Amino acid sequence: MADQKKKRDASAGKHRFWLRALAGSLTAVVLAGGVVAGVGWWRYTAAGPLTEPTALDIPHGGYASTIAALRQGQALSDNGLDDYVFRTAIALTRREGQLHAAELMFPAHASMRDVLSVLRHGRPVVHQLTIPEGLTASQIMVLLQAAPFLRGTVTVLAEGETLPETYSYLRDSERGALVLRMKQAMRRQVETVWKGRDPSIALSDPAQLVTLASMVEKETGLPEERPRIARVFLNRLARGMKLQSDPTTVYALNRGAGPLGRSLTRSDLTIQSPYNTYATIGLPPGPICSPGFAALQAVAHPAPGDDLYFVATGSGGSHFSSSLDEHNRNVSAYRSRVLDK
Repeated sequence: MADQKKKRDASAGKHRFWLRALAGSLTAVVLAGGVVAGVGWWRYTAAGPLTEPTALDIPHGGYASTIAALRQGQALSDNGLDDYVFRTAIALTRREGQLHAAELMFPAHASMRDVLSVLRHGRPVVHQLTIPEGLTASQIMVLLQAAPFLRGTVTVLAEGETLPETYSYLRDSERGALVLRMKQAMRRQVETVWKGRDPSIALSDPAQLVTLASMVEKETGLPEERPRIARVFLNRLARGMKLQSDPTTVYALNRGAGPLGRSLTRSDLTIQSPYNTYATIGLPPGPICSPGFAALQAVAHPAPGDDLYFVATGSGGSHFSSSLDEHNRNVSAYRSRVLDK
């Protein structure tokens, strides 16, 4: 009996030894796991290497391509630990959504947690192209070709068919698609203005509205003068008078390449061109630039009055008159003011 008791005690001792050993091992594993988890969480939430807000182009192609782009853009440190932590975090948080491929804006010092939030929920970076009022087709083409992050080319752009406005687009958008939006915006705007026009204006169709608005756009930069200048041109059209608009003659000389760089001469005013309104009666055959909404509205709703002439004051703005004698006096005053300077 004594021998059996000794055997049982020895067996129980061995059992307790292995239990203590197993408990110790488990404790070590738990502690090690806790250390690993703690280090991982520290790296996951620690400030990242970006020193300022940065837009990065995240390509298609899976996690490897995403991580490569983040490293190249310095939104993710290039070391094995961070790579392991980031890949693990992607797997553990996959229920929060897919990672997106787009140009995205990452904040300064973004942690890995912040980076994943941007990849899943950030809005693509929006770029903008502003087309100012009064630019010619060739000038707009230059802006389109110089605009960053657009693809493709535009070979043909008609005068006055794009609406001056600020357009938003995403990286790698097609120039052709952007131009289509610009044309559609102009068509909608012209259609709206034409439908709401003063029925007394003697224009036969929306194309004439755009043509005359382009002349008004080029004649003045003062908003309050546009309706009055439109009235002058409409009054002259009604009387069969030549419009005698300097901007149309400049367009006849250089086809919208830009400012002429000099004053018009007497010989310039006699050139044979349908755009030279000193030599031909009526509207030119088409617009000389892209007019903005205000110029379109000025033609659709001109100021009342019987003015037939206007000339620059020399100090900004214009002198308007209804008679040639008064106009000649205004021209003499302008020339005297210019010579006195």
